[in-house]
Amino acid sequence: MSQVRRRQFLIAIGALLAATLARAQQAGKLIKVGFLQLGSPRGEVEAFREGLRELGYIEGKNVTIEYRDAGGRSERLHELVAELIRIHVDVIVAFTTPATRAAQQATSTVPIVTISADPVGTGLVTSLARPKGNTTGVSIVGPEADAKALGLLKETVPKLGRVAFVWDPTNPALLRRFQAVEAAARSLGLQVDSVVIHGPGELESALESAIGRRAGALFVPTAIASAYQRQIIEFTARKRWPAMYPDRAAAEAGGLIAYGANFADQVRRAAVYVDKIVKGAKPSDLPIEQATKFELVINMKTAKALGLAIPSSVLLQADLVIE
Repeated sequence: MSQVRRRQFLIAIGALLAATLARAQQAGKLIKVGFLQLGSPRGEVEAFREGLRELGYIEGKNVTIEYRDAGGRSERLHELVAELIRIHVDVIVAFTTPATRAAQQATSTVPIVTISADPVGTGLVTSLARPKGNTTGVSIVGPEADAKALGLLKETVPKLGRVAFVWDPTNPALLRRFQAVEAAARSLGLQVDSVVIHGPGELESALESAIGRRAGALFVPTAIASAYQRQIIEFTARKRWPAMYPDRAAAEAGGLIAYGANFADQVRRAAVYVDKIVKGAKPSDLPIEQATKFELVINMKTAKALGLAIPSSVLLQADLVIE
C-alpha cells in the first residue's frame, strides 16, 4: 500500500471511529428535562412520563426529569425557571401560558416545549407552522372549545342566566378566553360575571362574592384548573354549585362536568417534541400541534350530590359518564 493510500485509509478509519464514539456518547447521555407548572400536578406528570417511556426514555437510566410547580403563584415561576437553567436542563416543558412566558423571559437558548392555550394569540409564538425562536409544542384549546363548553353548561343547567368566569387578568391567555366566553354568552342569552383572582388567598372570597351576585354556575378555564382544581371542587361541592371544567381530570376528581382536549394526550405529545429536540431538531422547525379531539365527561355522582338532573341531550354527547 502506498503512503498516500495508507494515509487515506487511516483518515477514513479515524473518521469512522470518531462517528461511532459520538453515537455511543449520545446514546449513553443522561438527558435532563425541566417540567414547569403553574399549579400542582393533576396527572400531567405521569402522562409525560408515559410519553417518554413509549419513546424509550427511562427515568434514572437515560433521562432525569426536574419537576417544579409554583403552587398557583405565578410570581414564583421566574425563580423556578432560573433553578432549571442553573442545573443545565436540556429542554424545558412549560405547562400553561404563564409558565411558558416565564421560561421565555429567562432564556432564548434552552429549547422550550409549551403546552398552552392559543400560543399565537397570546404572543408566545409567531405562527403555528413556523413558531421561530426557541419555543414549540402543543396548543390545547381555542375560542371554539370555550363556546361549546358554555353551551353545554347552559344545557346542563337550563335555568342558568348568569355564569361566573374565574380568571387572573395578568395571564394573557385568560384575557382572550374571558373575551371568547363573553361573546359566546351573548349569543346564548347569558350574562358573565368576571371573578378576578391574583393568588390562592383570594380564591374562596372571590367565589363567595360570585355566588352572592347570583351566578348560577362557574366556568373554570385551564390555567385556573391547573392551579386550584382541588380547592374549587371542594368549594363547589360545599356550596352545591355547578361548574364546568376544561378537562377530564377535573371531572374524575369530583368536578361536575368537563369539556375540552384530553390534556394527558397533549402532554404525551409534548414528550415527542422533547425526543425530537434532544436528537437535534430546532424548536423553530417544529410546527405547533393543535388539539383536534375534544371530549365531554360528566360525573353523575356529583350531579346527584348537587340535586341536578343531567338532560338526556347532554348525556348523549358524553364521551365518558362517571357513575
